Amino acid sequence: MAAGALGAERSGGSAGRLSRSPENLVLLHGFGGTHRAWDRVIGHLPAERYRPLALDLPGHGEAVDAARPIGFDGCVASVLERSPERFVLAGYSMGGRIALHVALEAPERVSRLVLVSATAGIEDDGERTARSVRDRRLADEIEEGTIERFVDRWRAQPMFAGDPPEVDALARADQSRNRPDGIAAALRGVGTGEMRPLWGRLGELTMPVAILVGERDVKFHAPGRRMAELLPHATMTVVPGGHVLPLENPAAVADAIS
Repeated sequence: MAAGALGAERSGGSAGRLSRSPENLVLLHGFGGTHRAWDRVIGHLPAERYRPLALDLPGHGEAVDAARPIGFDGCVASVLERSPERFVLAGYSMGGRIALHVALEAPERVSRLVLVSATAGIEDDGERTARSVRDRRLADEIEEGTIERFVDRWRAQPMFAGDPPEVDALARADQSRNRPDGIAAALRGVGTGEMRPLWGRLGELTMPVAILVGERDVKFHAPGRRMAELLPHATMTVVPGGHVLPLENPAAVADAIS
C-alpha cells in the first residue's frame, strides 16, 4: 500500500531475500459517490504493495440502508468495524472529512493519512449554520425526487464546470448507483454544515499526512495549505485536475498514497 510495509520477514528458503507484506489501505469516497469512485486509483497501485479496501459510507451504495439518523460517530464506527487493525487511510471530499474523524478517534490504527480535496470544516458559526440550512433544504428536495434529478443538480455546480466529459460521465455513473433517500440522510447527518470544525485538533495527528488538491479546485487551496501548516507531519501538493481527482487524476492520487 505504500513505501513502508507493515511487516517484513525473511523468506523461508532464500537467505538474504526480504519479503514484505502488502500494506492495508482503506478508501473513503465523497458525498453522492460509492466505493467504485476509487476503481481508477486502485488500478494505479502496485498489487504487491497494497491491499485496498474501498468502503461504501453509510447512506451510499451497498450501505444505503444504514441505521438512521446518519452521523459522524456512526460513520467512524462503521469504518473502524470494517477495517483491518492497522491501515493507511485515504479520503476524498466528504470521505476526507470522515477520515479526519476516524484518525482522531483511533490514531493508533492509522499509519498514514491521505486527504484529497478535503477540509477540516467551516469555522464561522453563522456560515456553518447557513450551510446546514441549505443542505437540509437540498436533502428534502433530493428525497422527493429521482436519483437522476439529484445527479443533474449536483453535477451542475460551478466546482465541476471544468471537468472533462469523461470525468463527468464517470461521476454521473457512480452517483447513479445510489438511492435518493440514502443520499438525503447522509447530507442531513454528515454534510459540511453539520460538522464541528476540527482545525483546533489537527495538532493531535502525528502520523504522516499527504494533502492533495486539484489546480482548478481553487476553493480548497487555502484550506489545504492551512491543514498542512497545522498538522505536525504533513505535505500539500497541487496537481493537475479539479475537485474530482480520484476520477480525473488517479495516478496523482496513487502517488500521494505511496
